[in-house]
Amino acid sequence: MLKGIPTILSPELLKILMEMGHGDEIILADGNFPASSHAQRLVRADGHNIPELLDAILSLFPLDTYVERPVALMQVVPGDPTQPTIWNKYQEILRTHESILGSEYIERFKFYERAKKAYAIIATSEKALYANIILKKGVITENKNS
Repeated sequence: MLKGIPTILSPELLKILMEMGHGDEIILADGNFPASSHAQRLVRADGHNIPELLDAILSLFPLDTYVERPVALMQVVPGDPTQPTIWNKYQEILRTHESILGSEYIERFKFYERAKKAYAIIATSEKALYANIILKKGVITENKNS
């Protein structure tokens, strides 16, 4: 264990986050997402839900400030009456860590195609529908005051 590292982040996930470069994307996938068949790199986070992982990841992970929307969500399939309340939790967490303008909403099958190109997919036990989220990695700049 290390100081300052959220314990929910496994050594494997920390390694993935460190390996990622500017513009690389990571998917936090709900329990229904076909993670194994879509992942270039798969990280299992069984027993964990996305909001807790999102909060822990964003404590270390910069979002891309060079794109309009560094966060993407899977949009609700037309005709599905589901109203994803988990998106409100995501917005609260994002506001805590970053100042972003909003999220992009991607059609289900386009989301799957984008997931195949992602650097990694984190498979969680999240039960909320439409809980899948894409994060695009940004850069850390040198602090001029140090």
